[in-house]
Order: sequence, then structure tokens, then C-alpha cells
Amino acid sequence: MLKKDKNSLMLTVVAAVLLIAGGIGAYLLIVSRGGAKDALIGASVVPQDAMMTISISTDSKQWDKLREYGTPESKAAFEKVVGDLRDRILTANGYGYQQDIQPWVGKEVMVAFLQNNSTPPVTSTAPAQQSIAVVMPIANPLKAKELLAQPKPINQGKMVERNYKGIQVAEIQGVPDRNLSVAVLGSEYLIVTTAPKATDRIIDTYKGEASLANTSGFTESLEQIKTNQPFAQVYFNIPVAAAYASLHSSRPISQQNLEKLQSQGFATAVTLESDGIAFKSISWLKSDAQKKLAVENNATKMLTRLPDNTLMAISGGNLQRLWQDYAEGSQANPIAPLPPELVRSGLKSSTGMDWDKDFINWMKGEFSLSLIPAPTAQNAPGKFAAGFVFMVESSDRKAADKSLKQLDEVMKTKKFKVEETQAGGKPAVKWTAPFGGVSVTRGWIDNVAFMTVGAPVVDTFLPVPKAPLVESEIFQKTVRSDLKPNNGNFFIDTDKAFNPKNLAIPELPPNQKVWVDAIHSIGVTTAVISDRITRYDAFVQLKKLNQASPQPGPSPTVKTSPK
Repeated sequence: MLKKDKNSLMLTVVAAVLLIAGGIGAYLLIVSRGGAKDALIGASVVPQDAMMTISISTDSKQWDKLREYGTPESKAAFEKVVGDLRDRILTANGYGYQQDIQPWVGKEVMVAFLQNNSTPPVTSTAPAQQSIAVVMPIANPLKAKELLAQPKPINQGKMVERNYKGIQVAEIQGVPDRNLSVAVLGSEYLIVTTAPKATDRIIDTYKGEASLANTSGFTESLEQIKTNQPFAQVYFNIPVAAAYASLHSSRPISQQNLEKLQSQGFATAVTLESDGIAFKSISWLKSDAQKKLAVENNATKMLTRLPDNTLMAISGGNLQRLWQDYAEGSQANPIAPLPPELVRSGLKSSTGMDWDKDFINWMKGEFSLSLIPAPTAQNAPGKFAAGFVFMVESSDRKAADKSLKQLDEVMKTKKFKVEETQAGGKPAVKWTAPFGGVSVTRGWIDNVAFMTVGAPVVDTFLPVPKAPLVESEIFQKTVRSDLKPNNGNFFIDTDKAFNPKNLAIPELPPNQKVWVDAIHSIGVTTAVISDRITRYDAFVQLKKLNQASPQPGPSPTVKTSPK
């Protein structure tokens, strides 16, 4: 369980890091913004079926702030990524950012991940073809004209020009992995793509075909997460992304199930704050979605039941609804981490009990899953360093008691020692595995069922802790959302959870550890805003360097020159 939980936590940690890394790549594929009217700069020229877009700031002050985060090791890794991409994209083609790009480019750039075909081959076994397009708004047309009038000589391949629908396109041909295509759209945008077909599709959109800006709910949703001076803005086209992921998944999704997908889009605005990175996000359903969201924001009490030294916690307002929505949505999700049928069949084969009828049926209330460190007195070698604690508010106490007692009897047949005990002065049941090892304690706190696995941590939450998690300094600094009321939270004290002195977990691979070591904590809050819209606020609290020294990247203090 610890290994499985660690993997899921890593997904959250790595997601935050990859978002930053994606922004770096976006910048170095050239950078910008311009005087456009789009909800996202460039959205009016990016095809509507783009799978993903990243808009990133070119403000050197923002990049300087980004460089203040982390550890010396993460800073070195960050700068290597920046330098390598700069050398591949700019220097290798004879360009430097300061002298060639900065004089004319705007304040943001959009990088779009496009299908080369307008209709994705969702039932094909052939790999989907994808290309990258960089849309650079032109802030200074005269300076841009100077650059285009004197192109740099190329060392490999040849430059070929063609005309597509009245627009001149220049392409580098004959160089593997560097088939760049460049075009200027009026005096508004300069576009660079990795495939001629992608350039043609952007020109088609510029000439009037459906654009990202025309997508249902796109403009209205982005308006709700608008922030001052965002460092980046990211958008996912969920139907297209699901179809693409299905083609590359070991569990491909049928065309019929893909068509059942209700979600339309997900977007996030990324802001650099003094002590970390904030994510303000939104997801919305298709305009013709048959399923509507239940506007329930009932996650109010569970985190008050956990002690302030809790390492990790997930909470929500209605476990039954969460499970049902997940089970339904996983049919069209090729990367769903846990197939619902695997849970159902696993429980059935091991206990003979029905997951939905015997358990989910009475779990309509609030819930939490947490990782709590063992009391300091428990230091003996071989002991668990922490315990998992599951709590759920029962909506049918009689049904719950019946199922849990049936489970007790099943555990007896598995050679577990099942005995009555006390937990916080109240009756409880303890299971002990054969030959010792794993132990489980289950009981009730009022109408809340709890179960612990691993270290004996019942005394940390029974009676209700005087210093709860929600009042701890690190929680308040990390879970700082104004989404109140809300539908759930996620929190992890990364410093302690991944510290081998606290938990005996396997050492992370160096390429992951360098980023995890730069993080203090992560917090996420969700809320259902309407029957079509869900909001998410996240914050990654980062360590900070005492002083950020100048490094190669988008900073006015940096000099770049062609090799």
C-alpha cells in the first residue's frame, strides 16, 4: 500500500514539475505575446482540435523569480534543461534570443500540440501523428521585418520556400529532427512548426476555419481563472487528448466509450508567488453533455479529525458519488490509474463481498485517507513508521455494521487474529496478520467509521486532536484556496513524507529526487461551481535559494550568440 500510495503522490509532484518544464520548452521554441483579442494569445489561429496549448510569459522578471526556487541541485538541473533547449532551438540555427527574438516579440507565446490530421484515427492501430506549433505575436513589426529580411545561413539541409493560400512559407528540409517550417500571418503572428502540415492547418485557421477560441466554453471558462500577470496558462482538449492517449495506451478505449466522454476542457493559470507556484484551474463539460454535475461542496469536517503532524491527506464530501463518477468516467479514460472492475473483482475473489452493495452503498458522506506518523515512542526496528487511516461518514449505520462484521468473519478465515479492543475509550476491532506483521484496527467515531493499517496511530486522532491538521502552519501556508465551501482537499508535507528518516521508503531515482527535494508541500482544493463547471486551486510551496545567479535563459542579463 505504501508503494502504491507513493506512486500516486509522485504523479502529483511530477505533474507540478512537468508543468514548469513544459513552460521552459515553450519559451525556448521562441517566446512571446502581442496585441491580440484572444482569451489566450494565439487562440484565434490555433485549430480547434489542438490537443494541448501552453502560453508562457517572456517577462525576464518572472523568469528571475522562477530561478529563486528550489535547491542548488534543482537549480542546476533546471538550467541544464533551459540551456540544452536554447542550444537546440536557437543557437543551432544561428540565433540568439536577445539579439534576434527579444526586440520584436511580445509578452507571451503559445505552443500548441496538434494532430497532423483534422480527424484523429481513434480506431486505427497506427500511431497518431502529432506536431508542435509555436505562435509568436509580433509586438514590433519593423524589428520583425529586419530579422526576416536577413535570415541566418543554415549549415545543414536547404531552405525551401512555397506559397500556401497566399502566405509565404519557408522550410528547412533534409535535416533529421529539424524540419522546421516558418510563416508570417499578416503583421500579427510569426509561426514556427515542426511539420509543413501543421503550418498549413494554422494558415487554414487564420483564413477562417474553426479555431481554439471558438471551442464551447473556452473563453468563458478562462475568464473565471483570470489572474494578474500569469507566468503560464495551459489548456487541454479532453476529448482529443483521450483519443490520442487511447492510441498509445495498453488499455485502448473503444470508439463507443470515447463518444460517451462528457468532459470538454481543462485549463489552468500558473502564477509565481513569493514562496511557490499557484495553479488556478477549471474544467467544464461539453455543452450537450447529458450528465450534469451535482453541486455538492460538503467537505467540512474530516481534516479537523486529523493531527497536525499528518504527512498526507485526501478528503472529499461524498465518497459514493466520487466513486460512481470515477467508475463511469474511467470507461473513456485510457490512463485511469485503477480500473473499477479490478477493485470489484479483487474484493469479490478475496472476500466474496460486493464492493458496491456491501461498502459504497453506505458511504454517501464525507471521507478522508491519510498517512500519519507513528507516535515517537514506537522506535523499535522493523516497526511501521506510519499508519494509513481511512475515515468515512456512514449514511446507513445498520448496513455499515452488517458489512464490517461480515468482513471480520472473512478475515478469520484468512487466519487473521480478530479480537475486540479499545480505541479512545470506545469499542473497536483489531485484526492481526498471522505471525504478527500487519495489523488493522477499525471502529467508530460517532457516525464515522475508521480503519487504520500499519503503525498503531489510533491515539493520534482519538480523542479528536486539540491541534488538528487544518490549524497547522504548513497546512495553512499550503492549502490557501478561497474556494469555500469546497468538495475536497489534497495535502502532502513533501519534506517529511519523502524523508527516509521519517519513512522507510525506497530511494527515488536521481532524476525525480532532484525535483522532489525542492518542494516543501503541495495543496489542492476542489469545488463544484455549477452543474457543468468544477474549479481547482493548487499550490506548490517551494524551497528558495538565498541568491539566484544569472544563468542562460530568458533574462536580459544573459548573452547568447550563435555557434
